[in-house]
Amino acid sequence: MSKRPSTPTRLTKAERKEQARRERAELQRKMARTKRTRRILTVLTAIVAAGAIAFAVTRPGPEVADPQDLLARADTAVAAAGCTDIENVGPYQPDSQDQAHVPTEETPPLSRYPSIPPASGPHNGVPLGAGVYSTPPAVDRLIHSLEHGGVAIWYAPDASAAAVEKLTTFYRENSEAGARVIVAPYDYPGEGGAGQLPADTSMAVVAWHTVRTCTDVDVAAAFDFSSRYAFPAFGGQEYAGEAPEPGAAM
Repeated sequence: MSKRPSTPTRLTKAERKEQARRERAELQRKMARTKRTRRILTVLTAIVAAGAIAFAVTRPGPEVADPQDLLARADTAVAAAGCTDIENVGPYQPDSQDQAHVPTEETPPLSRYPSIPPASGPHNGVPLGAGVYSTPPAVDRLIHSLEHGGVAIWYAPDASAAAVEKLTTFYRENSEAGARVIVAPYDYPGEGGAGQLPADTSMAVVAWHTVRTCTDVDVAAAFDFSSRYAFPAFGGQEYAGEAPEPGAAM
């Protein structure tokens, strides 16, 4: 004769109450552990974030050159950087077009201008704003800025990265020195040979009708030029340029 399955014993009211109490206690312990874990994670996240902020604030940034120090060593820097004499390249020919405002699509190819990079000639009616450009800007607008007493400092795309950083940092961080200066890479492959700086040239400094090229990028050599050929000249120096509209907006 088979045995009948045993019937589970029903808990008494007191036992059910005790079981419910134990389940609540276990749930509270789990909740406390979760809360404690979250609190620890929050604290750790705050510590990491604070450390990242402190590092960003305290780590040394690129050294910004002092303008007076640059001017004091300008002659030595110009020679060391292999810079040519400052050359007046003359007006665009025919000279009736030297200051002509033309639409971009009517701008002559770079090979038509009397110098590389251009220092005058047909250009866009809207000047290019001063500043440091990471990509090659519109040359036709930049020429208009030269007409207004601006200076362009061009560097070759393959120039020393460390030297370019010193150059761009100086003009980006010094508002007076960079107020009328455009710093940018000269790289226009669609323009053939005229779209690159001449051979053995890593930097060209340009004002209206005026060009100097250098074998190496050097911030002191660049500032030696821009401090005198950008209008107004830096630090009360005499303006050395011949821009037709010095001081006009750019």
